[in-house]
Amino acid sequence: MPLHMMLKKKHLSAGRVPLILFLCQLISALDVPLDSKLLDDLVQPPTITQQSPKDYIIDPRENIVIQCEAKGKPPPSFSWTRNGTHFDIDKDPLVTMKPGSGTLVINIMSEGKAETYEGVYQCTARNERGAAISNNIVVRPSRSPLWTKERLEPIVLRNGQSLVLPCRPPIGLPPAIIFWMDNSFQRLPQSERVSQGLNGDLYFSNVLPEDTREDYICYARFNHTQTIQQKQPISLKVISVDELNDTIAANLSDTELYGAKSSKERPPTFLTPEGNESHKEELRGNVLSLECIAEGLPTPIIYWIKEDGTLPVNRTFYRNFRKTLQIIRVSEADSGNYQCIAKNTLGAVHHTISVTVKAAPYWIVAPQNLVLSPGENGTLICRANGNPKPRISWLTNGVPIEIALDDPSRKIDGDTIIFSNVQESSSAVYQCNASNKYGYLLANAFVNVLAEPPRILTSANTLYQVISNRPALLDCAFFGSPMPTIEWFKGTKGGALHEDIYVLHDNGTLEIPVAQKDSTGTYTCVAWNKLGMAKNEVHLEIKDPTRIIKQPEYAVVQRGSKVSFECKVKHDHTLIPTIMWLKDNGELPNDERFSTDKDHLVVSDVKDDDGGTYTCTANTTLDSASASAVLRVVAPPPTPAPIYDVPNPPFDLELTNQLDKSVQLTWTPGDDNNSPITKFIIEYEDAMHEAGLWRHQAEVSGTQTTAQLKLSPYVNYSFRVMAENSIGRSMPSEASEQYLTKAAEPDQNPTAVEGLGTEPDNLVITWKPLNGFQSNGPGLQYKVSWRQKDGDDEWTSVVVANVSKYIVSGTPTFVPYLIKVQALNDVGFAPEPAAVMGHSGEDLPMVAPGNVRVNVVNSTLAEVHWDPVPPKSVRGHLQGYRIYYWKAQSSSKRNRRHIEKKILTFQGSKTHGMLPGLQPYSHYALNVRVVNGKGEGPASTDRGFHTPEGVPSAPSSLKIVNPTLDSLTLEWDPPSHPNGILTEYILKYQPINSTHELGPLVDLKIPANKTRWTLKNLNFSTRYKFYLYAQTSVGSGSQITEEAITTVDEGKKAMASRQVDIATQGWFIGLMCAVALLILILLIVCFIRRNKGGKYPVKEKEDAHADPEIQPMKEDDGTFGEYSDAEDHKPLKKGSRTPSDRTVKKEDSDDSLVDYGEGVNGQFNEDGSFIGQYSGKKEKEPAEGNESSEAPSPVNAMNSFV
Repeated sequence: MPLHMMLKKKHLSAGRVPLILFLCQLISALDVPLDSKLLDDLVQPPTITQQSPKDYIIDPRENIVIQCEAKGKPPPSFSWTRNGTHFDIDKDPLVTMKPGSGTLVINIMSEGKAETYEGVYQCTARNERGAAISNNIVVRPSRSPLWTKERLEPIVLRNGQSLVLPCRPPIGLPPAIIFWMDNSFQRLPQSERVSQGLNGDLYFSNVLPEDTREDYICYARFNHTQTIQQKQPISLKVISVDELNDTIAANLSDTELYGAKSSKERPPTFLTPEGNESHKEELRGNVLSLECIAEGLPTPIIYWIKEDGTLPVNRTFYRNFRKTLQIIRVSEADSGNYQCIAKNTLGAVHHTISVTVKAAPYWIVAPQNLVLSPGENGTLICRANGNPKPRISWLTNGVPIEIALDDPSRKIDGDTIIFSNVQESSSAVYQCNASNKYGYLLANAFVNVLAEPPRILTSANTLYQVISNRPALLDCAFFGSPMPTIEWFKGTKGGALHEDIYVLHDNGTLEIPVAQKDSTGTYTCVAWNKLGMAKNEVHLEIKDPTRIIKQPEYAVVQRGSKVSFECKVKHDHTLIPTIMWLKDNGELPNDERFSTDKDHLVVSDVKDDDGGTYTCTANTTLDSASASAVLRVVAPPPTPAPIYDVPNPPFDLELTNQLDKSVQLTWTPGDDNNSPITKFIIEYEDAMHEAGLWRHQAEVSGTQTTAQLKLSPYVNYSFRVMAENSIGRSMPSEASEQYLTKAAEPDQNPTAVEGLGTEPDNLVITWKPLNGFQSNGPGLQYKVSWRQKDGDDEWTSVVVANVSKYIVSGTPTFVPYLIKVQALNDVGFAPEPAAVMGHSGEDLPMVAPGNVRVNVVNSTLAEVHWDPVPPKSVRGHLQGYRIYYWKAQSSSKRNRRHIEKKILTFQGSKTHGMLPGLQPYSHYALNVRVVNGKGEGPASTDRGFHTPEGVPSAPSSLKIVNPTLDSLTLEWDPPSHPNGILTEYILKYQPINSTHELGPLVDLKIPANKTRWTLKNLNFSTRYKFYLYAQTSVGSGSQITEEAITTVDEGKKAMASRQVDIATQGWFIGLMCAVALLILILLIVCFIRRNKGGKYPVKEKEDAHADPEIQPMKEDDGTFGEYSDAEDHKPLKKGSRTPSDRTVKKEDSDDSLVDYGEGVNGQFNEDGSFIGQYSGKKEKEPAEGNESSEAPSPVNAMNSFV
């Protein structure tokens, strides 16, 4: 069947998804996949996969097998050297090489001797891409020599003397294992008084009569040859002084070699080592064993200390009744002076052992294989350490690189080989040798230059089935050189899938974290590099999860009745579930009373044993679901009506199985009061740390009367139990007996560990201390450790009391530290804590930002750029950059005043920012400073800039003076903010008729140097409305408005003067007083109505005659609407006149009650009538004027009646 037609099924569930077979990374230990079907044509240099140990001790009774296995493409050939010269195996009939392997088999079973083949062997595996070599394998036959014949005289000692029985085994290969036994092959008992030393000798601190025996035998076991050799038995007799006679006393001189001394009590002296001082050298990683054995009477006890330090926790062990100190995985930090102390009741003796830890070479960075494509670059790094420092040497294909063929793509730099622009001829196997006096390391790493188009190794048309809302992983195993780029596509259309929804793994796998129904479809994996492209399709189906939509329910039934549990399952229609019922997590009883169908479990004739937990489990090939219910079997109810209540408290609490960290609590339930107990709640009290406070311990099912409780160390426990049913919770039971658990080392460390400096030269380490319950024992303390993160310093540690802070002084400024806080108590230490990173204190930054540039965007906005400061100069956490800017002086010579400096802060590492709200046509200066947690750094050099012109503000004031019959004179003050050079003023005016309608609009342009203008040829006795703008080269600014009336005709005035002056008549004066009183009353009423939100009649009339051409814009949608009280600026009724000074100040309107329609600036005529009926806050554009590009400023147009 064609490959692309094959359809395989893979079932994926959460946490059980097959991973990709190959990880394709260029600079890593990458092997070319040797798949005979897919990758037959790929070549790979040899790689040693198996070899015999460096020190190879063989059994002389068996054939010698020296292993050397390697892989490569094509398969490598093998050769050997022996003692540095070629080993021609064809010339030796006893030597053969396994087919397809480099392993040597030397047949010494038929003839020959193992000693003949003793020597140093090295294997070479070679193919067309290079040669890999093995370690130097030193082959030596094992030896188990016999003890030399010797005559051993019986030993006679007085009670209490010391004794050393020498073993002195023969030197074998490997060294023998020594032990002492008797003739019956029973090990001799050892104790603090009698023990075997590291050298095999048997030491007696003092002898006793029971030590008398004739069969002290030293045995040497040679494991390699599985042989045991024994020394001649030694006879020992211990007698008291009273038993000595002259004959035996004469023989005592023969035992002086064994240290016979007086049997009186005496202080300790050392049997081994001798003297007051000794030296011990050990290699890194080995087990350091130090031994001190003392004699004395009474028997001495041995103690160990390390001078100027502590013995390493978790690596220190005491052997041989504390006479031997062992430190595993020894390191250079374990060097120093160790002191053993032997004590008894008569004194003490000390011995100091100076320990020096050396190190054979060990890897820091071992070289890794490189797979490169032609023209690429790469590096081989070989980094090792040791004591003394190892020497690094390179070989290529087994030949020292100094005498190997030159490769122009290769450059050697100490422990690194740098490859650039490699070609196919650059392929080779490189060997790195790191050696010192204690050993060597040899590593092979090949450089394989391949030019291969992508290949996809995942089977085509693989089908993945995943449950909805679970992860889906689609495989795309690939290979190519250069390493291909992997892209995934869904369906036949659309772009590549990205990591906003999907996760693209380095090994080609596409992960859909939460697969949904719409994830179903065909996915295409495309692998491409510069040599080609390959693709593969896989299919994904999303299935509905299996759910139990009708769960079995808790049931209480009477004995002998029938109960039914229902379990309805909803599942994907393509998956077939299997329904299984369990009782108490086991199979149902094999009883015909239990019957099941598709959705039900029925139990007939219920018995007491049928009570328990019944579980319904639905399984498919992709998932499963389960639900449980409890069956409670009760006796038939009594005849009286039941009384339902909360349960009675449990009683008879008993503690059993009392262990260090657990205890079993048993109780008797109280009456359930006709409502089954659903659960028991267990609480505990810690009488030692929190007396009187009960805390939650556990909850168990209402069917249980026993609970296994987990305990913490060093807590004085008491327990109580409460029962709960559907009615409620019972009262607590009586407390159980107290149970004090043993102290133990803490099992957790402090949390919230932080390191923050408060000063430039300190580091404040804080943590959240453990509470008494967590201490696990008395004497809670903390071991605080710190070291610089980027340095090679050793950890500095200090043990502090039960506090939450420690201050380290004298630290460099703002340096990262690694910090650990470990809890300990009188029993021991908590587990080794994880290191957290902190920083020593910050200081003010040292350097100002440089290269400050300003780009003026428009008249009110500028953009500032600067170069970041060097990170080291920040000396703290970079919080951002701060710009100080101020207006030095206005470009217009009208206004030169200094503005207070403004500040803008830009968070993080931004190197640019915007300055809004600038004054147009102004000169500004600024500087930039860097900010850290300590404060600001120095300021950069001040940088000045100019803002361009903008539109001006409205003229400061406008008033009309000298009205005549046909002319009006306007006077004004220039704008308070010209925002540039004024080019001209624009005056617009229009008449207002008696119905308040606006007439045609007239435009005038007035030179900028004018602040007074007379309008002639106006209509007499006519009201005009004036709009005045200032203008710069950018455009027109805001307007200011005013109204005025030309004077009446003189002829009419003459007619009026000929009328009778009724003002001098008495009746008229009385009438006017009454009218004035009436007006005053009306004014009071108007004020009351206006304060309550009413409108004046003037307002209503003007609303009725509103000019549609000058209606204001609604602020929300830009449509025309009505004026409000605070925004109305229509002309006043005919007959009104302006105040005598004809002046309207723009600034007068700011923040005054006039803005809200109050009569603060209201005026009264001479007759007392109120003329300030309303005032406006804004003035709208004239009907035909549109020169201004900005909204007009608020202006108070105060109007009055004439």
